[in-house]
Amino acid sequence: MRLFTLAVVICIGIATSSFIKGTKSLTVTSSAFANNAPIPVKYTCKGPEFSPPLEFDNIPPETKSLAIIVEEPNTTTSIRRQKVCVPEKPVAKSKRAKRTTAKKSAIPLYETVQVQGCFTHWIIWNIDPSSKFIPENFINDNQGVNSLNECKYKGMCPSDGTHNYHFKVYALDTKLNISSKSDRAALEKVMEGHVLAWGEVVGTFNKNYK
Repeated sequence: MRLFTLAVVICIGIATSSFIKGTKSLTVTSSAFANNAPIPVKYTCKGPEFSPPLEFDNIPPETKSLAIIVEEPNTTTSIRRQKVCVPEKPVAKSKRAKRTTAKKSAIPLYETVQVQGCFTHWIIWNIDPSSKFIPENFINDNQGVNSLNECKYKGMCPSDGTHNYHFKVYALDTKLNISSKSDRAALEKVMEGHVLAWGEVVGTFNKNYK
């Protein structure tokens, strides 16, 4: 099996002065874990990989939408990822029970890569700021590509030791019009100059957690 190495990406992101229009800070919390505390298994690769619930406070009144980036700042690990992003969509319960027969593709759909640097677990945008929270396992039509080439949330899965995971939330003065197959770089590019405030909550995970 061939092994590819992804270019190192430093998690500088858009928490820099050139991207921020204002100086306000969002307050980001989760009912599932405290800041700098362990993330429950259900939100990781050891469980069903639901995205955790998040709550937001101190949202500027002029905010038109929220965007979220979930990242692991420093990692070195081998991963098996999709070659092509297939957007994840909400599925009605009546449709879940139906079975479909899919034709097998002659083109390999997965590849093994070595990730070094910043791992992006989730990007999602155009979240309604008036709700001030997103529930567990939240999905909308604006999820972009994570580091596995998947258009969905990817649960924490460190190769060894305890790793930190940053759930960053950005208040924007506009709604974004980009493809659902956009990656983090594309998202950050269109966000530039539109960030009114941002904040984060940090969780940790170790595969040996009991």
